[in-house]
Amino acid sequence: MANNVAVGAIELSSIGVGYQVQDALMKAATTTLLIARTICSGKYLIVFSGNIGDVESAMETANKVGGTSVIDFLTVANVHQAVFPAMAQSVVLSPEDVGALGVIETFSAVSALVAADVAGKAANVTLFRLSLAMAMGGKGLLLMTGGLANVEAAVEAAKEALKDRGLLASAVVLPRPEKELFTDYI
Repeated sequence: MANNVAVGAIELSSIGVGYQVQDALMKAATTTLLIARTICSGKYLIVFSGNIGDVESAMETANKVGGTSVIDFLTVANVHQAVFPAMAQSVVLSPEDVGALGVIETFSAVSALVAADVAGKAANVTLFRLSLAMAMGGKGLLLMTGGLANVEAAVEAAKEALKDRGLLASAVVLPRPEKELFTDYI
């Protein structure tokens, strides 16, 4: 993805309304669909990108069409570029990359995306896993690694960004995690 890309995400409580919102937002502006699928607990998640004007226009339409089915949404201008590979779960760590482990767990997929963008911008960390509510009861999960001070700063920034949303399930920093915690990523 190019720099200065905006991302929009919307999570809905209805699958049918999710399809309706997806159709409407795609017609409203020129955007690239990144994720559009059902997620746990009978919800529907849509993540899309484009220039900020198009993403804002599409999000405005999505919120209008989604109405009371909207659980959570966001628009992020200039999203941190580490978010995309973490979301695609394509990050492979080398043993030298492994440091402290930061874990952010959210009650919504959209909130995990907020946490990833903020954490990536706040400190020098490697975002290596961003799970947007697949088989986790509709929760979001962000994993990051790096030097302890950087992981602590990134986790604290993510917590602060999620405070007003009320959707933070947990925020954990493991200073010296066992290397086995990273075996799926090395």
